[in-house]
Amino acid sequence: MTEGNKMPEGEVPADVPVEEKPPESLDKKENGDSRVTVSPGADEVEFVHPEGGWGWLVMLAAMWCNGSVFGIQNAFGILFLSLLREFGSEHDEVLRFKTAWVGSLSMGMIFFCSPIVSIFTDIFGCRVTAVSGAAVGLIGLLASSFVTSLGPMYFTYGIVFACGCSFAYQPSLVILGHYFKKRLGLVNGIVTAGSSIFTVTLPFVLSGLLDRVGLQNTMRVLCILMFVLMLAGFTYKPLLPAKSMSRGCLTMSQIFNFNIWKSLGYRIWAFGIPAALYGYFVPYVHLMKHVEERFGEDASKEVLLMCIGITSGFGRLIFGRVADYVNGVNKVYLQVTSFFVIGLMSMMIPLCNIFGGLIAVCLLMGMFDGCFICIMAPIAFELVGAKDVSQAIGFLLGLMSVPMTVGPPIAGFIRDRLGNYDLAFYLAGIPPMIGGAVLCLIPWVEARRKRMEKEEALRKEQDVTQKMIEDERPQENAQSKTSESVL
Repeated sequence: MTEGNKMPEGEVPADVPVEEKPPESLDKKENGDSRVTVSPGADEVEFVHPEGGWGWLVMLAAMWCNGSVFGIQNAFGILFLSLLREFGSEHDEVLRFKTAWVGSLSMGMIFFCSPIVSIFTDIFGCRVTAVSGAAVGLIGLLASSFVTSLGPMYFTYGIVFACGCSFAYQPSLVILGHYFKKRLGLVNGIVTAGSSIFTVTLPFVLSGLLDRVGLQNTMRVLCILMFVLMLAGFTYKPLLPAKSMSRGCLTMSQIFNFNIWKSLGYRIWAFGIPAALYGYFVPYVHLMKHVEERFGEDASKEVLLMCIGITSGFGRLIFGRVADYVNGVNKVYLQVTSFFVIGLMSMMIPLCNIFGGLIAVCLLMGMFDGCFICIMAPIAFELVGAKDVSQAIGFLLGLMSVPMTVGPPIAGFIRDRLGNYDLAFYLAGIPPMIGGAVLCLIPWVEARRKRMEKEEALRKEQDVTQKMIEDERPQENAQSKTSESVL
C-alpha cells in the first residue's frame, strides 16, 4: 500500500514508537485503538500511530490537495462561460453542449481512473504517485492555456489534467491512515473541508482574474495551485511497512488486491454507495435551472450554491469528529442517515414554492453531503484495514464514476419529456434511500463475521489443547511401563 521503494519490508522508522507483542497473543482491533499489528516474518511488532507530529503537516498537504483539485473542478462553471466567449458565442447551443462535455469528462476521469491509481499507489507508494500526478496535472492545465480551439481541450483539460488530479487525490486519503487512528474521522473532516473552502472562494477569485487577465492567463495562475500541490506531495512520508513486491515480475495477485473482495461487508458497501448515487447528484446539477423555471431568472441562484458549500464544510468538520466516537463499522449508520436526508430533501425541492424553503433544503443537503464525504475513508479502514485500504478506496471511487455520469443526464431527459423537473426530483430521492437501506446490512454482516472468527479461534485453541493432552498420554504410559520394568 505504501512506498514500496522507500522502505524495506517490515522496517518501521526509528521515530515511530513500537511495542513488542507476544506471538501467542491474539490481534484485537478495537475502535479508537491506534495500534496495528505488523508481521514481517516470525517477529511481530505493534505499529503505533503517531496521532500528530509530522501528521499535522501531512493533513494540511492533503487538505490543499482536496481544495485545489475539487475547487478547480467545481469552478468549471465560471470557466465554462469564458470558454464559450473564447471559442464562439454564449448563445450557441451546439457549442454549449460540446463545451459542457469538457467539464463532465474531467470530473468523470478523476473517479474513473481511481482503480488504476490505487494499483500505482500500492506499487510505487503514496509520495511518488501524488507528486507524479500533480506534475501531470500541472502540464495538462498549462497546455490548456495555450490551446486555440475546443477540440484539444478535451485532451489537455478533460484527460491529462483530470488524470493528474486523480493520481494526486487518492494518495491524500490513504496516507492519513499512516498517521492517525483515533483522530482519523476528525482529520478526514478537516481534509475534505478543503474542497468546500476552495469551492466557496475560488469562483470569486476566478471572476476577478478573468475580467482582468483573460482566460489563458487565468489558467496559468491556476497552475500555481498545482505546483504547490506537487510540493505538498513530498510530505507524504510513509510509516506503515511496505508490501513485499518483486519489481522485476509482478504477479496478478500483487497488482490486484483480491483480499478486499473477500469481505462481504466491503462488497455491500462498494455496490450500495454507487446505487445511492444515481439520484444523489441530480439536485446539484439541475437545481439552478429548476430555480430559473420556478422563480425566474432574477432569483439569487448563487445563494443556494453558497449555502450548500458552506454547510457542507461545517458538516465535514462536525461529522468527522462525531465519527471518532462511533465504534467500528457502525460509522456506516452516519452514511445511511445522510442518504436518507438527502433523498428526502430531493423530494422536497418541487414542493418548495417559496425561495426561503429552498434555502432550508440546501442547508440540510450541504450538511449531510459533508457527512457522507468525510467518513468514506474511515469506513474503508474499518472494513478492510490499513494494509488494503488503497485499492478499497480506488475501486469504490471507480464504481462511483458510473452513477455520477449517468444520473444527471437521465434527470435532464425526464425534464425535456415532461417540461419540468418535478418528477425528476421525486425519482432522484429514491436511489439514496435504497442505497442507505442496503448499507444497513453491513454492521450485521461484520458482527457475524467477527463472531465466527472468535468461534473458529476458540475451536483451534481447543484442538491444540486436546492434541497436547493426547501427546502427553503416550509419554506418561511409556514412563509408567519403564518404571514397572525396573521394579
